This record gives sequence, structure tokens and C-alpha cells, in this order.
Amino acid sequence: MKTTKKLGIWMDHADAHLMEFVTDTIELNSIESTFTHQERTNMSRGENRMHNKEQQQQAEYYKELAETMMDYDEVVLFGPTDAKVELLNSLKENHHFDKIKIEVKQTDNMTENQQQAFVRNHFTKH
Repeated sequence: MKTTKKLGIWMDHADAHLMEFVTDTIELNSIESTFTHQERTNMSRGENRMHNKEQQQQAEYYKELAETMMDYDEVVLFGPTDAKVELLNSLKENHHFDKIKIEVKQTDNMTENQQQAFVRNHFTKH
């Protein structure tokens, strides 16, 4: 019998904490967007150019997350912002994700321990 590979991703627009659920243990990894708040503050160019750069970097961030998700059978996206919904919407046109069960849950900001407990609870209830 094939083992189901499960991944929890707590994310906002700047950071993603990846937690692979493996037989009641959690393996951690992180991905960061390259467009930081500091960079946004320091940009002295036009707002339109800043917005285009931010969109491009956000797309790269989502692409990196999507590539990671392709290795899993079940994924739960959770966090305090709309980033998880934006990522899910970007995946809908890609048929590589048709066989991956992806759920989205709204949560508050969480500590690392709370994130891990959320992932553990989510996948042990299924």
C-alpha cells in the first residue's frame, strides 16, 4: 500500500513554512518571497513599476511553492492572509494538481509550535 505524502504550508505573502507530516512527526522547511517589506519601502521609482516587480516576485514565490507541492498527495494551506487563496487560484489551471487534495484554512498568526500542532491535528483527523 502506498503511503500518502502530506504537507502543511503556513503562509502569508512573504513567508511559507512547509511542514511534511510523516507518521506523526513533522519535517520543517521554509520558502521566502524575494520581495521584502524593506525593498518595498526603499523603492523610489514609480508605484506602477514597484507593483509590477512585486507581482513578478510573488508569481515566482507561488511557483516555487507549487513545485514543492507536486511531490505530495494531500496539502493543507493555512495562514492569516489571502496568499493561500491566491496560490490555490494559480494552481487551478495546472492539471498536475488535479490528483492532489488541496485544502485551504483561515488561521491567525501562529507560533511554530502552533503551526506544527495544526498540521498534526489536520492530518490525524483525516
